[in-house]
Amino acid sequence: MAEKSWADRTFQNLQENSMTFDVVFQRIISFMARNPRGNYRLMIGTDSQVHPQHTTFITGIVIQNKGKGAWACIRKTIVPRKMLALHEKISYETTLTEEVVSLFTEDRKNTMIDIVLPFIYNGATFSMEGHIDIGSGSRNRTSEFVNEMVARIESTGIEPKIKPDSFVASSYANKYTK
Repeated sequence: MAEKSWADRTFQNLQENSMTFDVVFQRIISFMARNPRGNYRLMIGTDSQVHPQHTTFITGIVIQNKGKGAWACIRKTIVPRKMLALHEKISYETTLTEEVVSLFTEDRKNTMIDIVLPFIYNGATFSMEGHIDIGSGSRNRTSEFVNEMVARIESTGIEPKIKPDSFVASSYANKYTK
């Protein structure tokens, strides 16, 4: 069986399996349309776990309406080997996040912005964030990669977040890597 291209991989959550990205995007639009006056953060991040025969990568997408709930899903990627080099693993996590971010085309971003736009003077907001599972603390083994990975996320046009603010990668995606 041929390996699926990354754009063909499906997403899932506790309610639904095998969602295409088009379905995911419609779920996000529906969630936002329920309360167009909301404060929305679209957050995308990836975490990984090395297992004996493979490495599991989970990319999470979370649309949060601050103080009023969220909708989320994940996409799983399996690399059929133990990926032990830290830079390779962190770099691949960032690549998978970048790939999902790229699915949010300008037209799709504008569709999301158009939902809140009539209400921005009433406090409605929309932002996009790329969550990277790295920290800048001196005791953090990933700190030497912070500048590189932050620059990569910035180049996609969204706001990078690192620990402790990168909870989509370090908490939500992490729990599905086990």
